[in-house]
Amino acid sequence: MLKKTISKEVFDFLKKLEKNNNRDWFNTHKMEFKVLETEMKSIFNTLAEQFKADDDIDRVKVFRIYRDVRFSKNKTPYKINFSSSMSRSGPQLRGGYYTHIQPNNASFIAAGFWQPEKSDLYRIRKELELDATEFRTIINQKSFKDTWGELSGEELKLAPKGFNKNHENIDLIKKKQFIFTRKFTDDEVLDVNFLETVRTSFKAIRPYFDLMSDILTTDLNGESILN
Repeated sequence: MLKKTISKEVFDFLKKLEKNNNRDWFNTHKMEFKVLETEMKSIFNTLAEQFKADDDIDRVKVFRIYRDVRFSKNKTPYKINFSSSMSRSGPQLRGGYYTHIQPNNASFIAAGFWQPEKSDLYRIRKELELDATEFRTIINQKSFKDTWGELSGEELKLAPKGFNKNHENIDLIKKKQFIFTRKFTDDEVLDVNFLETVRTSFKAIRPYFDLMSDILTTDLNGESILN
């Protein structure tokens, strides 16, 4: 069992940062931030190390607190969350895991395909056009839905070029992202069992990842495209 806990000070700091999102305040409180950043890196790395027993994890990334404001209307310089991602070993294993810690009941975890490459997106759509039975069976299983809820992600308003707008699976074919998310309250994040809940939730996504990996490593005839 993962018993490492996130301290309340993490939320306290992020709440203060949200109200004082400027460089002067941040620089004044940078030592406090560094202590909490070290704590969160340890949390994320602990989760990753334990999860390697459940999946083949290739890369762990802890995101920086600094925002890229070059192309954003929001010019506040700092994020008000701590976050991390885990990538599966490619190209044979596809999909990624994301953990987002933010106060005011805004924490969540996510798993799936955020920005699939153009060729991967087309391959997924062609598979769903051919037959979406197994896909729907997996994502509609009660145990799966109890953990992850409904498939989410951005989608097109119209059918993608080359696909029939009246196709029985057009609701899936229009998707640009194939993501599942699970939200958490602040109390749930601070609970001693939070990391174990995250780990169990990520384990539950495996049937979906196994199917998508199979799709993205084969052609429509089921032949491997890997060298």
